[in-house]
Amino acid sequence: MWKRLLDIVAATVGLLLLAPVILIVAWQVKRKLGAPVFFRQTRPGLHGKPFQMTKFRTMKDAVDAQGNALPDSERLTPFGQFLRSSSLDELPELWNVLKGDMSLVGPRPLLMEYLPLYSKKQYRRHEVRPGVTGWAQINGRNAISWEDKFKLDVWYVDNQSIWLDLKILFLTIKKVIVKEGISGEGEVTMSRFTGTKERHEDHG
Repeated sequence: MWKRLLDIVAATVGLLLLAPVILIVAWQVKRKLGAPVFFRQTRPGLHGKPFQMTKFRTMKDAVDAQGNALPDSERLTPFGQFLRSSSLDELPELWNVLKGDMSLVGPRPLLMEYLPLYSKKQYRRHEVRPGVTGWAQINGRNAISWEDKFKLDVWYVDNQSIWLDLKILFLTIKKVIVKEGISGEGEVTMSRFTGTKERHEDHG
């Protein structure tokens, strides 16, 4: 109950105080990248239940001759990179928090297609609501391996508390300021998850 109450109060206050920033970012996205302003995608929430996550759009709709989307490195503009490095693209997720789809703190909501690729232990990251930020985000974000990221997510599930959440929120602000761990090594964002040895051992 304390966690949901914190989410409601903080998301409400955040949306009110940051409304001018959200409007300015929305205007800049429309001006630089065009419509739509928001990027919406189905992601797994609590217990893997799908929900529509909303972020600010950061990439151009660029495709090749066959109509396939170009790689992230070719679609991500300097403006989009700024939105990501500053985490301004995440601001609309406060609405997801207010609705109850997400929490301020928790494992990041990834892609639906990853669900069957998790090991039993890794799937435990869905025992809590996904978060705008999380334990993995302040301990490497996209600069660490998927395996390490999931270990950190499960550690959070087992050790969550109001004090840990406050610590994560404080350190998240620090990480955003110094812009650490935005991308994986050699990647614009993060390479796709394709499963782990741990999963094969679970199903072997």
